[in-house]
Amino acid sequence: MSTLICGSIAFDSIMVFPGRFKDHILPDQVHILNVSFLVPTLRREFGGCAGNIAYSLALLGGSPLPMATVGDDCQPYLDHLDRHGIDRRFVRQIPDTLTAQAFITTDLDDNQITAFHPGAMSHSHLNPVEPGDVQLGILGPDGREGMLLHARQMSEAGIPFVFDPGQGMPMFEAAELEGFVARAQYLALNDYEARLMAAKTGADPATLARRLKSVVVTLGALGSRIFVDGTSLEIPAAPARTVRDPTGCGDAYRAGLLYGITQGLDWPTTGRLGAVMGALKIEHCGAQRYAPSRAQIEERFLEAFGYRPW
Repeated sequence: MSTLICGSIAFDSIMVFPGRFKDHILPDQVHILNVSFLVPTLRREFGGCAGNIAYSLALLGGSPLPMATVGDDCQPYLDHLDRHGIDRRFVRQIPDTLTAQAFITTDLDDNQITAFHPGAMSHSHLNPVEPGDVQLGILGPDGREGMLLHARQMSEAGIPFVFDPGQGMPMFEAAELEGFVARAQYLALNDYEARLMAAKTGADPATLARRLKSVVVTLGALGSRIFVDGTSLEIPAAPARTVRDPTGCGDAYRAGLLYGITQGLDWPTTGRLGAVMGALKIEHCGAQRYAPSRAQIEERFLEAFGYRPW
C-alpha cells in the first residue's frame, strides 16, 4: 500500500551572500530600494514538499507516490526520482510552463530573501486523485485550486490524509481551513503555522485535536508536540552531529510521521522517528542530498532515544 503525497515539486536555487543585508539596505530609503548582491556560491537543488517528503519516505522503506505538476524543464527531476526508485505515475507535465522554482539568497546572519515562481504548480487542479492502492495521503502546499480539489477527492475516495498547509495557509480563509480540517484525519503544522491557524479559525491545536486523530506541531530545535487522545505528548529533538542546512527538515519529519502512521507505530515512537529524520537532514545541504540507509536510521534512533523504532 502506498502513501499519496500531494504537493509541490520545485527547483531551489540557493545563493549565499558573504555579507549582511542590513549593511546594504537603508531603512529610510526602502521606498526607492535598488540593491544587487554578489553571490559567489550557488546551488541548484531538488525541492518542493512533495519531492522532499517522497525522497525521505523512500529512505525509510515506504512507498511514496508524489502527486504534482511540473513544467517543460522537469526531465532532470524525473531522472532523479527514477534513480531513487520513486514511483512518479502521478507527476504530470504541463506543456508551456516551467517547474515551480524558488530563488533564495541567504546572508551571513541566515536572513533570507526569496522569490518564488509557481509555474506548473498553479495547474495542480488538472491532476486528479486516483485512489488505487493508497493507504494514506498528505495534502501539502500546492496550487490553491489543486489543494481544494485534492482534499475533496481524497475524502470522497475514503483516503485518510494529513493536512499540512505550510506556506500555503495564507491563501485560505477561515471557512476554507475549517473545510480542510473537516475532511482530514491528521493535521501537521510548525509553531508559527499553529498560531496562524488559531488566529484564523479561533481553534488552538488542542481544540482541533478533538476533531482529528492527532495534531502534530513541530518546534524546530525544541522538538515537537503531538496532541492525541486528549493529551499532549512532548517529543524531544534528536541531536544533530552538525548543523548545515535546515531546508527540508520539516518535510523529513513528515516522512517519519507518515511512515509511523502507516506502520502502526505508537505516537511517541512516530514523533521521535520524525525527529531523527530531521536531524539527519540538517547535517547535509539541500533537502534531498542526505542518504542514510534504513539500518543507519535505526542506529541513530537508538543512539538518540535508547531503543529501536521497529
